[in-house]
Amino acid sequence: MEAEWTEQAIQRITAESATLRQRVRHLTADNRTLDERLKAARSNLRFQDRRIADLEAQLASPER
Repeated sequence: MEAEWTEQAIQRITAESATLRQRVRHLTADNRTLDERLKAARSNLRFQDRRIADLEAQLASPER
């Protein structure tokens, strides 16, 4: 199926394509930022879990 594209249709599609590419770049950057935050939060949680375990061990052990 062949279709003739008007100059206006080509310009509209080109502009829409550029907008979508920009949106993809923005969403990719947002995703990267959120992924970094998630990794940091998980790391902090692991640290806090270890700290809690250490404190619990200190409470459970007989006093010296």
